[in-house]
Amino acid sequence: MAGVIASRMSFSSLKRKQPKTFTVRIVTMEAEMEFNCETKWKGKDLFDLVCRTLGLRETWFFGLQYMIKDTVAWLKMDKKVLDHDVPKEEPVTFHFLAKFYPENAEEELVQEITQHLFFLQVKKQILDEKIYCPPEASVLLASYAVQAKYGDYDPGVHKRGFLAQEELLPKRVVNLYQMTPEMWEERITAWYSQHRGRARDEADMEYLKIAQDLEMYGVNYFAIRNKKGTELLLGVDALGLHIYDPENKLTPKISFQWNEIRNVSYSDKEFTIKPLDKKIDVFKFNSSKLRVNKLILQLCIGNHDLFMRRRKADSLEVQQMKAQAREEKARKQIERQCLAREKHMREEAERNRDELERRLLQLKEEASMANEALMRSEETADLLAEKTQITEEEAKLLAQKAAEAEQEMQRIKATAIRTEEEKRLMEQKVLGAEMLALKMAEESERRAKEADQLKQDLQEARDSERRAKQKLLEITNKSYTQAMSASPAAVLPADLPSYGHTSESLSFDFKDTDMKRLSMEIEKEKVEYMEKSKHLQEQLNELKTEIEALKLKERETAMGFLHNESNSKHSTIERLTLQSTKSRVAFFEEL
Repeated sequence: MAGVIASRMSFSSLKRKQPKTFTVRIVTMEAEMEFNCETKWKGKDLFDLVCRTLGLRETWFFGLQYMIKDTVAWLKMDKKVLDHDVPKEEPVTFHFLAKFYPENAEEELVQEITQHLFFLQVKKQILDEKIYCPPEASVLLASYAVQAKYGDYDPGVHKRGFLAQEELLPKRVVNLYQMTPEMWEERITAWYSQHRGRARDEADMEYLKIAQDLEMYGVNYFAIRNKKGTELLLGVDALGLHIYDPENKLTPKISFQWNEIRNVSYSDKEFTIKPLDKKIDVFKFNSSKLRVNKLILQLCIGNHDLFMRRRKADSLEVQQMKAQAREEKARKQIERQCLAREKHMREEAERNRDELERRLLQLKEEASMANEALMRSEETADLLAEKTQITEEEAKLLAQKAAEAEQEMQRIKATAIRTEEEKRLMEQKVLGAEMLALKMAEESERRAKEADQLKQDLQEARDSERRAKQKLLEITNKSYTQAMSASPAAVLPADLPSYGHTSESLSFDFKDTDMKRLSMEIEKEKVEYMEKSKHLQEQLNELKTEIEALKLKERETAMGFLHNESNSKHSTIERLTLQSTKSRVAFFEEL
């Protein structure tokens, strides 16, 4: 019985010792995590667990954020988690975000994880337009964001449209210009291609170095009223406190650096700032809610502490972190150099492999061609052997024919004796033919002499005709002169033949055969002349046509060319007159 009671007591004690837990969801800029937390945990316990999980050592920049209705709040380190005004439904959600911003990101942010978390948070604030960024800076920042995500630009991989699904520019910038997504991508890619060789942490840092110069970077804005009730904006950042016009969050009206502020406090909704110079009066303002003043005070204390800390020597922990970061950076630099060298060697090996493959393919082709040539040679050898056999057979046939020819010669010699008589008969026939040819030559010579005689007679007849025409002309001129000087019916001398304007004709002492022959020759020459004239006219007409055609071509290349050029200028002038005066002047200057 005592044993049973003891066992029950031990079980109940174990049950009481088992702590109560609740589930917490932590949302970072790139992941979500869930933890089982004890109900007695304070904010610092949960925060340290998250930082250990992320491997984050620069914890002073970050915090766990949650929402109270419509107001932002941060988890307090010295207060239990469940004592905060958080929803009681599990899992309880907190956002792990940067609460304080560095003045100089390159000098203050040591760890790569810290740099990357800041990069993601600032990028989201720019895209959500919580930080104003001009269009040109937006494109440059987008190019570094692409470098951080995709690495070095490779035209073979990063083809047109690879950024189509990426959100890289604020909607305000996209809507401000009449540009297509392709045009924006082209401009971002142009910058992106210039960032070759930058690792992700370097691209993140370049992004932050540009973003930290933006006016709204790292500023928390709160609506306040001064003593007169004027609505203003209070800005809290790493440098100090700033007063803005509600319509202008870029340029503050008044600024106070943290080294000029001695104390900040609040009472209910009234917030009091005491300057370091005691001669200067304190200034007060009112906020809309008490929890807003609490948040302002948290941000003021944290930023003031970091401001003063930056102006002192680094703590041992920070020095160790920076030393480790330098060593890590040097190691990564060496690794990148080794990777670059290995990449170069791999590319060289791939080029050599491609060259060897190309050479192997070439050798295969050459071997294939040699094999084909060998096969053709074998076929040629077979053909030559066959041809040799045929030649031998033909030689045998020729030898056989030579023997037959020898037999035929013997037969011809035998018959030569019988052909002697036939030869004599042939000689007689040849002698007769020679006699006939001699007679024909004599006849031809006689005919030639007759032709010469005829030519001579024709010449004499032409001379006689010419003399007769001349004499007739003289008689005609003389009779006409007498007729004009004497009576119209004058009588010609008796020794001259009668001649008048009627159908009288002259007669000369020509033989009838000569006149006929002469008339025939003249008529023949006339016909030949007409035929020659007609043929010549046809040739002239044809030549004229050809010349006319050539003239057109010559004009095209000479005067016609100038005309065409003039027409070309006219057409140019006519075309240019249709354009604006500005474009015409520009065209004239280009001439």
